[in-house]
Amino acid sequence: MAVYKVTVATGDMVEAGTNNSISITLVGSYGESRRTTISFLFRPGKEKSLSVHCGQDLGPIVLIRLHKWRLFLEDAWFCKDVRVTAPNGTLYRFPCYQWLEGVTTVELREGSGKKLVDDKLQILKEHRQRELAERQEAYRWKNFAQGWPRCLNVDSVFELDSNIQFSCIRANNFNGFLIFQGASHFLSGFLLRRTSWNSLDEMRTIFSRTQGRDIGGCLVCCPLPFPLH
Repeated sequence: MAVYKVTVATGDMVEAGTNNSISITLVGSYGESRRTTISFLFRPGKEKSLSVHCGQDLGPIVLIRLHKWRLFLEDAWFCKDVRVTAPNGTLYRFPCYQWLEGVTTVELREGSGKKLVDDKLQILKEHRQRELAERQEAYRWKNFAQGWPRCLNVDSVFELDSNIQFSCIRANNFNGFLIFQGASHFLSGFLLRRTSWNSLDEMRTIFSRTQGRDIGGCLVCCPLPFPLH
């Protein structure tokens, strides 16, 4: 009997936890374990530990499979990473850093940064081929208009997988900046102007209130209550 120690970490962002059932399968060069339930309750920023019992030594662990099963209501889960300690003490790390939604199974490769030529096992070659096919399906391109650069073949950002979209924090910051910019230009008279500019001096009168300042290489056009040095 071989016993593997498994630790699963949930991301620390809001709503990263889940009440859905999560289970795991270990895949080694000599075989794979049975599907073992980890837990039905995951909290943001917390870790879950368990032991996976196998009838024989699996050899070096090359893949893991995370299975998410929806019990009643859909509850997405953000997995940070998984760590597996073999009976001989060898530690294997499997970075995840992605959302699992619906009823799904995600295969994660051991995080050692190997290249294509390093894939000696057939199971690793097949995993790489499946991963490539999934990426090609997710990132399809289309022509927006003649002469324009191509863009993603979606009508809305909400059609994209949640792992491709902006995070909630990043999206809120982006939208908040747009609102602030719009309000600044509205108050300065820029958005209400119905006629064209008469001169560059007239344009400077408007934009002098929202001078662009270089902050860490990013041009920010917004009034600041203090000078930058």
